[in-house]
Amino acid sequence: MKPTSKQLFIRQTTLPEIGEAGQQKLQNTSVLVVGCGGLGSPIAVYLAASGIGNIHLIDFDTVSFSNLHRQVFYTLADVGKPKSEVLAAFLKERAPFTEVSFTNNPISKETVFEMIEAVDIVIDGTDSLPTKYLINDACVLKGIPLVYGSLYKFDGYVATFNVKQKDGSYSANLRDVFPEMATDVPNCEEAGTLNSIVGMIATQQVNEALKLVTGVGSPLTNQLLVYNALENTQLKMKVSTLVLKEKIAAIFASESYFDRACMTQKEDLQISAAVLKKLIDTSSRGNETAQKLEIIAVLPNLDLPFRVHQTIPIQDFDVEAISVDFNKTYVMICQLGINSYKAAEMLKNRYPELRVFSLTGGISNY
Repeated sequence: MKPTSKQLFIRQTTLPEIGEAGQQKLQNTSVLVVGCGGLGSPIAVYLAASGIGNIHLIDFDTVSFSNLHRQVFYTLADVGKPKSEVLAAFLKERAPFTEVSFTNNPISKETVFEMIEAVDIVIDGTDSLPTKYLINDACVLKGIPLVYGSLYKFDGYVATFNVKQKDGSYSANLRDVFPEMATDVPNCEEAGTLNSIVGMIATQQVNEALKLVTGVGSPLTNQLLVYNALENTQLKMKVSTLVLKEKIAAIFASESYFDRACMTQKEDLQISAAVLKKLIDTSSRGNETAQKLEIIAVLPNLDLPFRVHQTIPIQDFDVEAISVDFNKTYVMICQLGINSYKAAEMLKNRYPELRVFSLTGGISNY
């Protein structure tokens, strides 16, 4: 049974500030959600439930067990499946007045303009600094509003960038807040996060998008909202427009926006969970012919079913400081297999003859 639009959105259209006219604006709007994880998945669901007419999802990743504590629209049965595909199917069942499509590949410098050119608003639900800057720079160059959100442990950040003003100019963008891309900021896998703050920031981003579309309220333009979940405090930082379109065009021409987490991993640097289990089992039984293992965790505090020989956080991973034994097989591990691959690649580049591998899919896949 399909409800009518009036039945589905009655609580929203009852608001005099929204009404039928505001609901029609939502229906006529197209939104691109980049990232279908902790931020992107609730953003997409709430936008669809509000009546946004067209939503396109972009995410290259698959659902893992470690996602489920905060990515609540996925289930145990979805583990291993593409996030964008699973989320798109959920939205189609949930929102009969929303057209939903998805791309199961990472957004890149080569594809970004094609992805954003037909939408009214772009929403950043990513956990990747290079991708955040890529989206920001492309939106500035094409004059498209960007709703930004990010997380660090118990803190969340929200802003609405690049909104056209009455005088024809545009509001501040990401580079006005953070001019240079930091290289030492850990993502959620490395730093950890609480699921409640993820949901709070996601719904703040939805709120920004709804204000942009309906014209109700004041979007967070030329401001950055910083919210701390532990103290329930928030502050708004004023942002001035400093980095203009011309400068961003020059940056875009020279910047690669390369994100190691989105790249294809080489098979010869990976070891499957099944193979590693056999190696650990053989080694633990004292088999003299067994390969000598050196297992290194590149994230601290991993919940592991086996003993590791060293823990070297990826941000402190210095290949020159590691004393290697060419009679051993080195296996790098982390939660998802991204940072462990990075460490394995670094070690292999320094010692080409060394047997070194990354656990495919990380400990979440073990």
